[in-house]
Amino acid sequence: MKNKVFLTRTLHDFALKELKKKYQVEIHSGKIPIPQTKLRSKIKEVDGIICFPYDKINKDTIDLAKNLKVISTYSVGFDHIDVNYAKKKKIRVGYTPEVLTDATADLAFTLLLDVLRRVSEGDRIIREGKWKEIYGAHDYVGVDLQGKTLGILGLGRIGRTLAKRAKAFDMKIIYHNRNRISKSKEKAMGVKYTSFEKLVTQSDVLSIHVPHTKETDHLFNMKVFRKMKKSAFLINTARGKIVNEKELAIALKKNIIAGAGLDVFEEEPMNRKNPLIKLQNVVLAPHIGSSTKETRAKMAQITVKNLNLGMNGKKPIYSVGY
Repeated sequence: MKNKVFLTRTLHDFALKELKKKYQVEIHSGKIPIPQTKLRSKIKEVDGIICFPYDKINKDTIDLAKNLKVISTYSVGFDHIDVNYAKKKKIRVGYTPEVLTDATADLAFTLLLDVLRRVSEGDRIIREGKWKEIYGAHDYVGVDLQGKTLGILGLGRIGRTLAKRAKAFDMKIIYHNRNRISKSKEKAMGVKYTSFEKLVTQSDVLSIHVPHTKETDHLFNMKVFRKMKKSAFLINTARGKIVNEKELAIALKKNIIAGAGLDVFEEEPMNRKNPLIKLQNVVLAPHIGSSTKETRAKMAQITVKNLNLGMNGKKPIYSVGY
């Protein structure tokens, strides 16, 4: 008898083909994310699970698993899984970092360029028939990148890659991290370490690249927005709950900060009543940081490899916990 593997969503054909050679494979179809009742029902009988962000695998769900050896998530984040409890239960957990570094850094820089140069706003003006005359000297102006200070919160893989992009545009780069990198690396990268307080007050553009934790939950709120420059822009491709969206909407509406570029939100898909939707000085993307053909295919490869290793009692290529 082949081991049973359950997928909370489908994967690429090549990945499914490989899985079906080795396992009995069942794929959830229907509401996304998978309803908890179905997830809890399936986890009782399977040896491995491939899941996606927003598929909540908590302590109570893990407790139902009788034969589960591995949880392989198709994502760089793993905050939807109770990793510590999985470790306690000797269940491997694999995830997919590194491969999406370039794609996510590219999107962060895309949002930065878009909101500063008002590209999406201009697109809306044209499509809505509001472009009535050629703009003059003071009409519809954006902001230059050259010489501006980019603040990076979290100089990990994605933060460092974003710094490279910004360097090519002659931006000054400051960063704040839990742990400061070596001075030699700072010099090589052309970045300067600063406190969180100074990062907030000195940045012309502030880009978030940290995980969502108790410490970072609603880290960006009105108190922080009021400390930022009135001309500053906020970019978030990390996790939506790091930013208090209601207070961000107020800050944008009242011009407390100049604008924002967001790929992640507190509620996804985004509620149509979200006040951010009505604002012109914010660019919104539907959580597509890793969404390139090349990156998504690599993520599928790693997800399957992580699952295979875990099924054989081995540590996944990228592992958290046990």
